[in-house]
Amino acid sequence: MRPEIYDVEAIMKTLHKDKRVAGVAPKIAAQVFYSLGTIDLNGVINGVDVDEESRLFFFKDYVTTGNYLDLKNVTNSVILGKGAADKMLAKMGDIVTVVTPSGERFPLKVVGYFQSGLADLDKVQSYASMTTTQKLLGKPNNYISDVQVKLYDITLAPALAIEYRKLFGISAEDIQTANAQFETGSNVRSIISYAVGITLLIVAGFGIYNILNMMIYEKMDTIAILKATGFSGGDVKKIFLTIALSIGIFGALAGYIFGFLLSSLIDQIPFVTAALPTVKTFPIDYNPKYYLIAGVFAIVTTYFAGWFPARKASAIDPVVIIRGK
Repeated sequence: MRPEIYDVEAIMKTLHKDKRVAGVAPKIAAQVFYSLGTIDLNGVINGVDVDEESRLFFFKDYVTTGNYLDLKNVTNSVILGKGAADKMLAKMGDIVTVVTPSGERFPLKVVGYFQSGLADLDKVQSYASMTTTQKLLGKPNNYISDVQVKLYDITLAPALAIEYRKLFGISAEDIQTANAQFETGSNVRSIISYAVGITLLIVAGFGIYNILNMMIYEKMDTIAILKATGFSGGDVKKIFLTIALSIGIFGALAGYIFGFLLSSLIDQIPFVTAALPTVKTFPIDYNPKYYLIAGVFAIVTTYFAGWFPARKASAIDPVVIIRGK
């Protein structure tokens, strides 16, 4: 099976016209052997359009040493995966000989290190410009083996992969399928986080319920007087619901303030790991939707926590309370 894509220019032109597509970046995947001194290493060189790769997929953020633009500014250059560079003891400026499957030897200058955060990937994968990769493979300028598509809505990827597979008659893989194992782990962690948060809010709701229940027992006389002076059961219920909702609203506001301050503090703590090379401090997500979810859940929880005691208070017979006194 031939690795290149037929009529790739027409395919890319069609993809650019698709309003669901944010951008398209061509790529060439080349199986090679790296050779430096006495060390030989199996690997893959990805030939990319440097500007598009950086614009669409933040390539420059993962180049931990060197300048990503050197790939197109320096002739016959390569940015090695950090794991591959460490195995070969390759330093900046070294000349690495690349051997293609056909036996051709091609020298490349090391102009940087790339670190994706996946150690197994960084041990084999490196990057070069499209032109350099085409030269080392001995291919023409229109040779492209892969087309990377970035969507405005990533959830459309599985359906579009099937659509493009049928439309163009080529192999198409969506990011969800390619990263199914990672997605499963991420979903499990999200479920656990939400489960813990919901449990804490429910426990807090029971606390409010108990407080209001105790308040009813302590304020029996007051409730009886209110009802004796003309307050209806609905009025008494509104009073206790207002108390419960006040606790929820002010508690949510206090949680917003202290939560944001605590998040800002954690965001300043250094966090250095090879798995996340672009992250320098503990990662914090400030997305407003999480604050909205917390606020809505706090109000809903306190409403139901106050509704049952409020209903109980509204049913109190003032005659029985006063006679008992």
